[in-house]
Amino acid sequence: MASTNVLAELKDFAAIIQANAPLAPFTQLKIGGPAEAMIQPRSINELSAVVHRCFARNLRFRILGSGGNILAADEGVQGIILRLSAPVFTQISTEGRRVKAGCGTTLSAVIAHTTRAGLAGLETLVGLPGTIGGALLLNAGDRTSDIGQFVRRVQVLDRQATVQVREHDDLRFSSTGSSLDDPVLLSAEFELDPERPEAIVKRLRKSWIQYKATQPFSYQTAARLFKNPPGLNAAVMIEQTGLVGTKVGGAIVSERNANYVVVEPGTSSADVLRLIDVIRVRIQDRFQVELDLAISVW
Repeated sequence: MASTNVLAELKDFAAIIQANAPLAPFTQLKIGGPAEAMIQPRSINELSAVVHRCFARNLRFRILGSGGNILAADEGVQGIILRLSAPVFTQISTEGRRVKAGCGTTLSAVIAHTTRAGLAGLETLVGLPGTIGGALLLNAGDRTSDIGQFVRRVQVLDRQATVQVREHDDLRFSSTGSSLDDPVLLSAEFELDPERPEAIVKRLRKSWIQYKATQPFSYQTAARLFKNPPGLNAAVMIEQTGLVGTKVGGAIVSERNANYVVVEPGTSSADVLRLIDVIRVRIQDRFQVELDLAISVW
């Protein structure tokens, strides 16, 4: 149940708050308990007011993007979940070589938009799940490019819940993520290269085929478990320990990519956590390497 304290502190936002909100439908794995309180702001001002209240009253909040890297606890998730699904957080616009995208929109939607607009650069990231906000935080990319190289500015809410702009020269992107550490990312502006849409589509299709060849089947509910250790590949290490196909409850190590968990209907978050423990122990014993989670446990 949502705590009376949280709801009382947020009573001004009754129109946009849902207590004990189902969280599983908004995650890729489709498992886990409810959110204590879910808020879906309708404007930047409304979002700013919510974030300001959370900081003023010491209320914990998390941002829910596409839910691709979320494992929600079976017993539910305490605190406030902010879901930036309103049009103001998901719109995409183009002006010349510049594309502005709300951080609540998906990377796939932006790639589709830029391809139609004849703007090249992001198409090699096709298939990567998540929102623009999540892609910026992780600096989503592959061996050929990453999203950070195209970013020119990012609009954020700072810790005073005030809108700020982080310019390109103030930002750092690397293979491990980005320097963005503001509480909420609002929108990002990218600069891309004009090119014929047909040429972009050709590269997009090639990238899509290569990406899908390494992923669990599309009919499977799955999520990536671990970050790759420096200079190593988590999937290869898990394969070498003979864990492919290992099953705990309804959670299974994918046969297509050993760094993914595939879940059957009725799987619990506890099943996934136990499977994670099995993998970590085996990897530590075999390679003396501790695997860091890529999935966020809520």
